[in-house]
Amino acid sequence: MPHAYRPAKSIRVLLAEDQGMLRGALALLLGMEPDIEVVAQVAAGDQIVDAALLHRPDVALLDIELPGMSGLDAAAALRTEAPDCRVLILTTFGRPGYLRRAMEAGAAGFLVKDGPVEELAAAIRKVLTGETVVDPALAAAALGAGPNPLTTRECDVLKASADGATVSDIAAQLHLSESTVRNYLSAAIGKTHTRNRMEALREARRQGWL
Repeated sequence: MPHAYRPAKSIRVLLAEDQGMLRGALALLLGMEPDIEVVAQVAAGDQIVDAALLHRPDVALLDIELPGMSGLDAAAALRTEAPDCRVLILTTFGRPGYLRRAMEAGAAGFLVKDGPVEELAAAIRKVLTGETVVDPALAAAALGAGPNPLTTRECDVLKASADGATVSDIAAQLHLSESTVRNYLSAAIGKTHTRNRMEALREARRQGWL
C-alpha cells in the first residue's frame, strides 16, 4: 500500500485523549490527511507539557476530562511552556463554561467530538494560521450564558467535596478552617440555586464551571 503524499512540512499534532480506542482512531484518521502528522499521543493531562517539549508539535489537540490534569489546565500550562504550540480543545461535553475557560486558558479552538474528521482537520489548519475556531452552536450558547459566579475558592471547596468528603476532610485538604469551608459551601449552594453541596457540585459541573 503506497504511503500518502506528505508535503515537505507537515503540521505536527499532539493528541491527548484518555480513551485508547478513540485516541487510536483519531490518530489514524488524522494521519490519512496529507499535510498532518500525529507526532505524539498521551493518555493523561500531566503528560501533555513534557510531550510537547519533547516533540514540538504545531498544534495540541486536547480532551478536557483527562486523568492527572484537565485539558484546560494543560492548555494554560502550554501557553507558558510551549507558547508556539496552538491548542485545540476537543470534548464530548459542549458546555458554555468550558468554552469560556478554554479561551481564558489561551486555546485557539473548541470543538465537540461528534463532528466529522474533515472538520477537525480543517480546524487544525485554521488555528495554525492564527484563526480561532469554535463550534457554532456552542458559541451561541456561551453568548447566552452568564459568567461563572463562583470564586476560585468556592470552586476548590466544591471539587474537594466530591466522593463524600466531610467538612473536616475538605478543611484539612485545603488548609482552611471548618467554618470557612462551611461559608464557601453555603455561598456556592446559593449561587447555583441548589439545596445542598452535592447538587451544587453537579450543577457547577453541568455548567462547565469546574
